[in-house]
Amino acid sequence: MTDVRYPNTVINGVPVVATPAEIDIANAEGLRSALLKAAADGSSTLVVDMTQTQFCDCSGLHTLIAAHRKARAEGREVLLVIPGTTVLRVFEITGMYTVIPNFTSLDEALASTAATANGRIRQRTEGDSLAKASRYSLLQPVNCRVS
Repeated sequence: MTDVRYPNTVINGVPVVATPAEIDIANAEGLRSALLKAAADGSSTLVVDMTQTQFCDCSGLHTLIAAHRKARAEGREVLLVIPGTTVLRVFEITGMYTVIPNFTSLDEALASTAATANGRIRQRTEGDSLAKASRYSLLQPVNCRVS
């Protein structure tokens, strides 16, 4: 059964998990479970739609980076949808916008899934359209590290 706090849909074969208005220590474990469940189908890409999210603390960031690392280890990817909200500022300050590809809309994130093939992430090159389309390639770096 899908956790109502984290609606999980499939759009054009891509699982999309929507996050709630706030992600914090009280619900980060629920998010982790929802991401694991959505990724269990073996899709090469998982999109996390943070359009409704207005707050994300370090436990939420940790959950997202853990999902990203697990996906990369399996040859898959996690894409985030973060419109121009306060949550984007958290990603800028921590430098996470350079770690996990993020987009301003769900349509942009879904369009970028064409960069994957056969359930595996293809190698990206400097001229790759995914690197150009992702917001992190457009932002100025900040001097913060995520460990």
